[in-house]
Amino acid sequence: KEHGYFDSDEDAEAFHDELCHMLAAQVAAPNSPQWFNTGLHWAYGITGPAQGHWYADPETGKLKTSSSAYEHPQPHACFIQSVSDDLVNEGGIMNLWVREARLFKYGSGTGTNFSKLRGFGERLSGGGRSSGLMSFLKIGDRAAGAIKSGGTTRRAAKMVCLDLDHPDVEEFISWKAVEERKVAALVAGSRLLRRQLQEVLDACYPEGSADPVVDLSANSELRGCILAARRQGVPDGSIQRVLQLAAQGEHNYPVEEYDTDWDSDAYYTVSGQNANNSVRVPNAFFNALEVNRDWTLLSRTDGDVAKKVPAAKLWSDITMAAWECADPGLQYDDTINEWHTCPASGRINASNPCSEYMFLDDTACNLASLNLVRFLGDDGHFDIDLFRHATRLWTIVLEISVLMASFPSRRIAELSYRYRTLGLGYANIGSLLMRLGIPYDSDEGRSICGAITSIMTGEAYTTSAELAAELGPFSGFEENRESMLRVIGNHRRAAYDAPAEMYEGLTIKPDGLTAGTTPPDLIAAARDVWNRAIELGTEHGFRNAQATVLAPTGTIGLVMDCDTTGIEPDFALVKFKKLAGGGYFKIINQGIPAALKTLGYSAEQIEDIVTYAIGHGTLDDCPAINSGALREKGFTEEIIEKMERALPMSFEIGNAFAPHILGEDFLRRLEFTDEELADWSLDVLARLGFTAEEIEAANTWACGTMTMEGAPHLSDKHLAVFDCANRCGKLGTRCIRYEGHILMMAAAQPFISGAISKTINMPAEATLDDIKRANYLAWQKMLKAVALYRDGSKLSQPLGIAMEAEEEALAEAVASGDPAKVAESMAERVVIRYQARRHRLPGRRSGFTQKASVGGHKVYIRTGEYEDNSLGEIFLDMHREGAAFRSLMNCFAIAVSLGLQYGVPLEEYVDAFVFTRFEPSGMVGGHDRIKMATSVIDYVFRELAITYLDRDDLAQVSLEDLRHDAVGTGSDQHKLP
Repeated sequence: KEHGYFDSDEDAEAFHDELCHMLAAQVAAPNSPQWFNTGLHWAYGITGPAQGHWYADPETGKLKTSSSAYEHPQPHACFIQSVSDDLVNEGGIMNLWVREARLFKYGSGTGTNFSKLRGFGERLSGGGRSSGLMSFLKIGDRAAGAIKSGGTTRRAAKMVCLDLDHPDVEEFISWKAVEERKVAALVAGSRLLRRQLQEVLDACYPEGSADPVVDLSANSELRGCILAARRQGVPDGSIQRVLQLAAQGEHNYPVEEYDTDWDSDAYYTVSGQNANNSVRVPNAFFNALEVNRDWTLLSRTDGDVAKKVPAAKLWSDITMAAWECADPGLQYDDTINEWHTCPASGRINASNPCSEYMFLDDTACNLASLNLVRFLGDDGHFDIDLFRHATRLWTIVLEISVLMASFPSRRIAELSYRYRTLGLGYANIGSLLMRLGIPYDSDEGRSICGAITSIMTGEAYTTSAELAAELGPFSGFEENRESMLRVIGNHRRAAYDAPAEMYEGLTIKPDGLTAGTTPPDLIAAARDVWNRAIELGTEHGFRNAQATVLAPTGTIGLVMDCDTTGIEPDFALVKFKKLAGGGYFKIINQGIPAALKTLGYSAEQIEDIVTYAIGHGTLDDCPAINSGALREKGFTEEIIEKMERALPMSFEIGNAFAPHILGEDFLRRLEFTDEELADWSLDVLARLGFTAEEIEAANTWACGTMTMEGAPHLSDKHLAVFDCANRCGKLGTRCIRYEGHILMMAAAQPFISGAISKTINMPAEATLDDIKRANYLAWQKMLKAVALYRDGSKLSQPLGIAMEAEEEALAEAVASGDPAKVAESMAERVVIRYQARRHRLPGRRSGFTQKASVGGHKVYIRTGEYEDNSLGEIFLDMHREGAAFRSLMNCFAIAVSLGLQYGVPLEEYVDAFVFTRFEPSGMVGGHDRIKMATSVIDYVFRELAITYLDRDDLAQVSLEDLRHDAVGTGSDQHKLP
């Protein structure tokens, strides 16, 4: 009210109440940084030390530094930052990493175009030659990898853009692909090195000899092992090192083995894994490609020709890299800038990490998304009036967010306040179309998507113009008036499906709304909003330079219980929902029963179809494998009940028969050997004598097919309604073709201020030509950006962890190039059977006892260790806290101990429990290095982390401070001469 947004307290309270209702009813949600940061100061008085942020005073517009972290929060998710060709000064390369860190800390993402940086070998002003763009990108990549976004669980989000005429663009294009090959080399090489060196070391001790024999003339086996190792490429230095150790009586040589897990040391070792990479491609490149001309790379210092490369070669390099590792994506530079509302203020050079926010350098955008399914009535009618009303309210929310926000630099604060860009979007379009009985990849589906997008953006701009009438347009409007009205006019022309010659300033014309495939009420509203936006905008201007984007909504989509995120179709029809109390529960896409009802199926038919997809969740009446057959095999009622409880949350039937479900003692009574129980690939049902056909039939009965293909009653003409981004289940053969994804984006793009964050999913068998055609089609259909993902194009996909089991099935999957065939079930099987092996502690074990006090309450920690001094158990005692509290602590310690013995890393416990806050808390006595704790549990895991993980960052007193000669450092010591 005090800033002119509401006339009365009653209006402000009504606005507040409506927002609370929409949040509670999952109608809409703001972006993650709003959840992380907004209201901490207002509601709880949390300030936090200043972090170097800036904000614009709402009263005067003057820029000020923030005096605390949360009084003016950072609610913006999307940032674009500039970088100059300068090493250490403000706005330069090293300064950018500091600015990025401020954003990552509070949960935001950032993108930068690095094309100003000179290429490799270009002259420096002080003499010498540049180390090139790539050397600096690797520094920024490492910095981003060290930071988790929001300081909690999300990785830092970063976009690296580069113009296609940069002299280092060839190396940039192949950067990630080359680094992934390094990961493959590390994984394969480490395994080979370990095997070969151990063979050499073992051969140093001939059979029957206690002493090493490293003389090759006296040890022919050793000679053969050395030759074999050299033929396999093992370095001579490594072989020599092993021989030297053997001569000293050593029997083991440690060689670290790497794997392809995304969080493994192999990926951590290589560069380029912490950002999305995109190449900025102008129309001129496609013109050169079409006539097979060379493409010119330009020096950054003088603009001279650095190199000429055949356009076809660059195109092939981009294609190969995207096919191999899904990077780089493409951003179509001319299309982006032809739809730019503020060209008088500068070009658009980059985007945020997800490519939906595209605007001037050093600006920010805050996002919110509407859940489209919440506007669908029980009668199948989309409530247009309610949708427009929600659009208006959330446009105001985002506008107010600009008013209260702080930013990581003075420049970003200045320009974000000046242009006030907003990012309203939506989620769940895929589920909406499914509920309407309309295929995602259809003309009708695309028309509905386009119309809804048009209504949203037109209504947002109308609201922005109304705000401008009351509060004034954004500061940069007048100098960009003509351009902005031209862009708004082009949006309106697309809504009316105007002829190509009527568009102003566009090289590539958009796909407009067509009356033949768009419901009449939607198309009428989609056109009406632009009439009003043009009228009010011409009179009053606009409060915001941009109004909408289509964001990925990965996090807030979960908050709103969306089946599908952003503009995406569904990824799978059957999902596994994690339960609050642990475990999983199998659910079908919430839109499927509604879709089947819309398509005319009866309640009984719907139940049969859903059961076909998710299974019966029981073995009652199951063919071949049922309770009767299991009793004949020796199963007791208690064991059958355990198995039945596990079935509803199992990917496949074998998971419910895993040793940790049935119990190893029971399986031993059935004459399973210890060797069998230790084998993680054990198939209990096959071992009991059931055939592969019987197991598969039981699996279909109990766990379902996870697809709609082959379902009873379902007509083939309706299968397209249930198509997903990938094939579903083992039996699924259908998925949305890549053209379907691109055409859906093309339907929405003419009605979006910014761009669309979306992955074009492609099957594993997609070819290089498919990649080329997809990237080219995206340019032809006037998309602003495109990112492709071919299934299996990442080494870290689940197939990599299942290489030792079910050799025939896996060999077939590898040969087919389709990881999805076995990855889903194998991933759970590996995890389950790995966890089923308990590593018990020795009867006599080492450890320590630590006595301390937390907030005046005594706490005793006792630990038990394995032979290698790693932690295996903990005991917690608090003698004066009452029986209930002591019992809870005791149970907690037992649970943690069991987890440690089953292989849960101590690091996971530490990350989960440090900084937990409850009483008793406060001062810690009796401990050299921990002086404050937010709870007893916080203290316990600080202690364990410091002792067993060398986590000095969790101690308040460093080891250096404990030295007898430590004198400390004065707070103003830096001022001394």
